[in-house]
Amino acid sequence: MAVPMQSAAKGTRLSGNVTSFQKKTRSKLIQIPGTKPSVHTGQLIISSGIPSLDCALGGGLAVGSLLLIGEDEFDSYSRALLQYFLAEGIMSGHELFIASAQDHPKEIIKDIPSPLQDEETEFKTTLQTLDQQDTMKIAWRYQNLPKVQTVLSPSSHFGHYYDLAKHMGQDRLQNAKIHTFYLPEEQIAPTSLSDVLGPYSALLHSIQLLIKQNGFDGSNSQLKTCNVLRLVLHSLGSTLWGDDVCVSQAHNHALLMFLYVLRALLRSSLSVAVVTVPTRLIRNKTIRGRMIRLSDTAITLQSFSDAERNNNPLYKDYHGLLQVVQVPRLNCLGCEVPDTKDLAFRVKRKQFTIEVCTCV
Repeated sequence: MAVPMQSAAKGTRLSGNVTSFQKKTRSKLIQIPGTKPSVHTGQLIISSGIPSLDCALGGGLAVGSLLLIGEDEFDSYSRALLQYFLAEGIMSGHELFIASAQDHPKEIIKDIPSPLQDEETEFKTTLQTLDQQDTMKIAWRYQNLPKVQTVLSPSSHFGHYYDLAKHMGQDRLQNAKIHTFYLPEEQIAPTSLSDVLGPYSALLHSIQLLIKQNGFDGSNSQLKTCNVLRLVLHSLGSTLWGDDVCVSQAHNHALLMFLYVLRALLRSSLSVAVVTVPTRLIRNKTIRGRMIRLSDTAITLQSFSDAERNNNPLYKDYHGLLQVVQVPRLNCLGCEVPDTKDLAFRVKRKQFTIEVCTCV
């Protein structure tokens, strides 16, 4: 007679000296398409749409967290990160919320990249091409030495790969659930939070209403399936939002209060927010520091001009630098610290790749 393992079962003494064993039940994470538990913290994470960025941030973006992106000079590459984030949301079946005061959300939706038809083959070809280029730059006598991996790639397949040269088809866009907020078209009514949040009171009200009505906070018990809400807030702090954070010297600002309330709202819902801010224009260092501390993850982008790439041989292979300013500390005392926080990015073979920078 086999003896049940005590570690996998729990014994209960019944009448007649008969022992009944009940299998221990373990708590299970919510099964949502496009998500997986983090191997470091156990937190439910989603992909940013760029596997190399996921690798740099410890595996992906945690559900209930906020990613702050410091825009590059012309907001071209930071906007590309938003496009990838939205594309991954559509491929994963997540709901989207796009807020902007500059470009209409419909214009942002039109530029969402299309997924590659043969993702694995294309990605492997890209890695082989990069390895061949690096090999040609190294003297033959050093080729037998251990190689240093420069292209960041996840250990397991998570997320998708996209073609920047092609836009996502209308069939996918029509089937996606996309909510928009365009500031010039919004009728802003004064609320009790208008004095505190300033131009962001209407934006916060729209996000709160969406989370509550669609059950992302768990309040709607009629929803049998769970989903993730991806929030994209473009260029907060710019003058188009009616904000003066770029010129104001005040330490307490409406944008800081908005980030504080937004992160508290994300913590209690199945939502992930990506916010871009023109940090290079904000003169007050105290405000910049508080914005980073009020976010879970923070990165900054610095793009190279054509003249810099042509004049400096160290920059010729890259389009800019990416710095990981802050990584999240969720469900643990420590955090997954990347090997290096100074990274570089380039657009090659119609893809946005992040690599370990060799020019700093």
